[in-house]
Amino acid sequence: MEKENVLLHEKVDHLTAQVELLTRHAEQEQRRRQELEELKEDLIPIGNQMVKLTIDELAEIDTEFELEDLLYLLKRMLRNTQLILTLFDRVEALMDLADEAELLGRQIFSTSVEGLDRLEREGYFDFARESWLIVDRVVAEFDQEDVRALGENIVTILNTVRNMTQPEVMGLMDDAVGALQQEGQAKPPSLLTLIREVRKPEVRLGLYRLLNVVKAVSPEAAAEGQIERTNRK
Repeated sequence: MEKENVLLHEKVDHLTAQVELLTRHAEQEQRRRQELEELKEDLIPIGNQMVKLTIDELAEIDTEFELEDLLYLLKRMLRNTQLILTLFDRVEALMDLADEAELLGRQIFSTSVEGLDRLEREGYFDFARESWLIVDRVVAEFDQEDVRALGENIVTILNTVRNMTQPEVMGLMDDAVGALQQEGQAKPPSLLTLIREVRKPEVRLGLYRLLNVVKAVSPEAAAEGQIERTNRK
């Protein structure tokens, strides 16, 4: 009898546990249905608003939009899927190129700033400012006629500068300046001393060159040179 009571109690406990499990499932199901109802109540106004907005937007394009156009667009997109993918790949490549260009631009900007800072420290900007002052003075001192005359004679000026900068001419000018800077004797040389100096070949050659210079700057020679330059033009 006692054994039967134990078995009965076990069955009752088992049934009680099952009832509690079913009760919990029922409560969970009820809460789920309640949440779904609440969600539906929240979504219905939103859905109605979206439908209203869609209807309003479609009403604006009702005269221009046709379903066939949408179907044609979809067909074109499906037929050109590979082209669209290629376009996306190129856009991605362009984005990568833009990133690299931005990085390169930053490096170029940094290098430019460093270069400008070096030029500033070495005085290039100060030199440019002073050079600009020289240009201002030239503009203030010379008028349009002077500039036109300079343009007409620029070839002659450049030829003269080129001839003057030849090595032999520069060497000759350096020797002449050095000779002028040498300290001479305290009293003037005698006539006999000058005659002895004239007998030297290098002195006679120098006098000959000096006479050629004097002859070249004479009015007749200058006129002949002007005629010759005019004929060459």
